[in-house]
Amino acid sequence: MKAGKIAVFLEMIKFEHTIFALPFAYMGALLTEQKVPSAYHWLWITVAMVGARTAAMSLNRLIDRHIDARNPRTAGRALPRGLISVAEVWLYIIVSFALLALAAYTLSPLAFKLFPLVVFALTFYSYTKRFTWTCHFFLGGTLGLAPLGAWIAIANEIAPVPVLLALGVMFWVAGFDIIYACDDYDFDRQAGIYSIPARFGIAAALKISTALHVVAPLFFAAVGIILRLGVFYWLGLAGALALLYYQHTLVAPDDLSRAGVAFFNLNGVLSVVMFVCTFLDILL
Repeated sequence: MKAGKIAVFLEMIKFEHTIFALPFAYMGALLTEQKVPSAYHWLWITVAMVGARTAAMSLNRLIDRHIDARNPRTAGRALPRGLISVAEVWLYIIVSFALLALAAYTLSPLAFKLFPLVVFALTFYSYTKRFTWTCHFFLGGTLGLAPLGAWIAIANEIAPVPVLLALGVMFWVAGFDIIYACDDYDFDRQAGIYSIPARFGIAAALKISTALHVVAPLFFAAVGIILRLGVFYWLGLAGALALLYYQHTLVAPDDLSRAGVAFFNLNGVLSVVMFVCTFLDILL
């Protein structure tokens, strides 16, 4: 495929936003045995994450292309504009799932056995906004698979700690996705799309988002307590709390102009801060 089409595809799926989930996958890997994983595990976990995230976003754009074409905010995306074809997107989806399958097979038997369930989760969440306002939690749950999957990749088992980490990620993602969905409040109500803002209103949605961002750190704190992690981990959690607080100061029911900053920049920084501090805690 031509380089131009590849660039269009990467822009379509916002490849750079892999940063939301990848650091938490690395955290799951670090905490499995509380030591720095081997280069082998780093490599294949990265391949798995890139494959999973690329497949999920490609499916989301494909499944939502007709809705996106009607929404003024998303009408300029590649598929509605015809900059890339449905067949080309399907090719990327197949290749991405193949990479994920190969990585799962290479990493651990349990990871490979769970591969079909992961495919279902990555596909199903895109449909949830068609029938339930809890769709934000389904999105959060799919990103929460990142640390859980990394743990399974190394330990070949499911344990309470990665489940708690996954729940923390789920509530964190659901909280900022609600903020993001406020931008589509009018369109969602008109088009019959389900979301917390469309169901409860923008003011109530922002309060729900705040509540979720109070709950999420409690799960991260539980991980630190159970594993008896050190000062760097807690500094990372304190930094995450500060970033969560700050992003909620950027939005108000009558002013969502800075919601893009809250969604993209701050949450990307949050995940990196948590990973770096966890890495330092394990290393030192």
